[in-house]
Amino acid sequence: MLVYSTDPKDQEILSGKAEKDKLNQQTQLLVDTKKFTVVFRLEKNGRGGKVVTVLDQLPNHQTFVKELLKELKTKCGVGGSFKIESGVSLIEIQGDKREAIKKILDTKQIKYKGM
Repeated sequence: MLVYSTDPKDQEILSGKAEKDKLNQQTQLLVDTKKFTVVFRLEKNGRGGKVVTVLDQLPNHQTFVKELLKELKTKCGVGGSFKIESGVSLIEIQGDKREAIKKILDTKQIKYKGM
């Protein structure tokens, strides 16, 4: 049992950050970002006039999609959801956040096309 330490590695273990980093690395190894292309589109139908940015044709890997959704929601400061249907996943982000999402995908080296 660790009582007190100023070592940064011990601090990561205590905060749980080391386990999260390990999980993120495993998820990135399971999904090859070069094998798929995200398709952007804006939807407004059936949403009471509200605009939603949809990222379609994501891989059918639930943990990868959840992690990507969480990052997009926090960096864009909006809500969103994901769906996995018949082998293809999609993410819905509230509002027109195409430019912010494109920057995030560029840093993750994920290809995209669309608007």
